[in-house]
Amino acid sequence: MRALPPAMADLPGTIRRLLDRHRADLRSRTYVGAALNPPTARHEVIPVTTADGARLRVHAYGPADAPAIVLVHGWTCAIEYWNPQINAFADEYRVIAYDHRGHGASELGGAALTMDLLADDLAAVLDAALPSGERAVLVGHSLGGMTLQAWAGRYPEQVRRRAHAVLLCNTASGGLVAETTVVPLFNRPLRWFGRRVALPAAIGRRGLGTLLFFPPIPPMRWAFARQIMSPAAAPEIVDYCMAVVRSCPAAVRAKFGLLLADMDLGESARDLTVPTTILAGSADFMTPPVHSRRLADMLAETGALVRYEVLATGHLGNVEMYERFNEELVRILDAVVADAEIEAAG
Repeated sequence: MRALPPAMADLPGTIRRLLDRHRADLRSRTYVGAALNPPTARHEVIPVTTADGARLRVHAYGPADAPAIVLVHGWTCAIEYWNPQINAFADEYRVIAYDHRGHGASELGGAALTMDLLADDLAAVLDAALPSGERAVLVGHSLGGMTLQAWAGRYPEQVRRRAHAVLLCNTASGGLVAETTVVPLFNRPLRWFGRRVALPAAIGRRGLGTLLFFPPIPPMRWAFARQIMSPAAAPEIVDYCMAVVRSCPAAVRAKFGLLLADMDLGESARDLTVPTTILAGSADFMTPPVHSRRLADMLAETGALVRYEVLATGHLGNVEMYERFNEELVRILDAVVADAEIEAAG
């Protein structure tokens, strides 16, 4: 039997490499708005290997001796999702960002996917990226905010040792299927029906766990802009967000979707015992403000809540209104510096 040509023999590997290159191209596109473009600041690659052997992509931008910010992205995103923040802060701060396992250029690993596992990943990133005794402002969007809660619940002794302050954006502690309003008509008060119609848990779980694709066609772009983002989002910002989301493999998106469908972090947020700010989106159908209010109530009781605000955004708030989001992050960083000066003087 004649041997297959090398290119044919390694066809699965060739396809995988082509897909990886395509996904990397999606994440590295350029736009008219400079804030969305790949950072011009040089970055350091920080090697991180998790307990189950997965290699995570971790980048650090900015001066090595500057105050640190750690950015933890959401479901189906990647480091590049934070371009509007990296570009704004990397000149003055040490901005550290990483890809969740399976996302971006991080490996998925072989361990069972749980929120505890993501908490362990974050702990490994902090150990590798922050020198002993150094603290950072920790910022989490969506799944990233959930990861911060899981980390605090799993490692409460690390919170004050690793974090100056926390910023949570468009996130929740559980009950995503019960509260989502992404599916039209469900989980919304219907005036003509007289009551709220709950989204069946099985349907919600199946939706989150299905192999979702986002082909760049007008109907999909229209749905993405209106169900994931706010209709007020600028077209270029919609294109940017869609490109980042499309860079996530559908199988990874489905695997993490099932994790989110079943996720219940309870009151782990109470272990965020440092000053914490929460931002929500008034048009966020994935994690409606009911979730953030619940978190805000918990943190108000513990005394950790500094600020809670609902912005006029959809689910991707730190991009849709990146200038306003960055203003809030500046306020947090200024407060950290002021506290440090008071502590040094005292």
